[in-house]
Amino acid sequence: MERPLLFLDVDGPLNPYAAQPERRPEGCVTLRVPRNGALVDEVSLSSRRRPLRVWLNPEHGGDLLRLEYDLCWATTWMDEANHWIAPALGLPELPFVDFGDTLFRERPDGVHWKTAPLVEYADGRPFAWVDDEQTEPDRAYVDAHHRGPALLHHVDPRVGLRHDDFRALADFVDDSCDTGPRLVRQDGVTAAPPPSWHP
Repeated sequence: MERPLLFLDVDGPLNPYAAQPERRPEGCVTLRVPRNGALVDEVSLSSRRRPLRVWLNPEHGGDLLRLEYDLCWATTWMDEANHWIAPALGLPELPFVDFGDTLFRERPDGVHWKTAPLVEYADGRPFAWVDDEQTEPDRAYVDAHHRGPALLHHVDPRVGLRHDDFRALADFVDDSCDTGPRLVRQDGVTAAPPPSWHP
């Protein structure tokens, strides 16, 4: 069976940006990224501003590589994550979802702008998505449009990825390999497979 994809957001899961200001979270190092060449949402800001502060835990790279997933960036950093984030974590260059003109485009139904592109990218393949912005409309969208198992795992941006998050990701791999497709929600509820799925 094909290994599941793990869609990785940077800001929130890997960079606990909402932690107390000027108080680096335990285990993290500080990375300074020039604002004139990194993030899509920073391009309009003057390059004379202070560099963007990013907190990263170097142990997360090894933890992620030990999971039975194929890793993929799902972040506004897109390919810039390979330049700035991957080396700091000891990760190889990873594929990334190119959000193109859907980047930051709000939807009237409340579904996050990342959700449909991630479902399209997965193309029925099992996946987990770690982010700090998923909501119930995203889970409903995945349930209705994705024909394989999916875990939408919310990470608290004040603390980033922790042991319990890695355990949930490992458990999803174990569970998704022994039974049929279903949507595993953050609250632990297992939903029936969407009607579009065919064995």
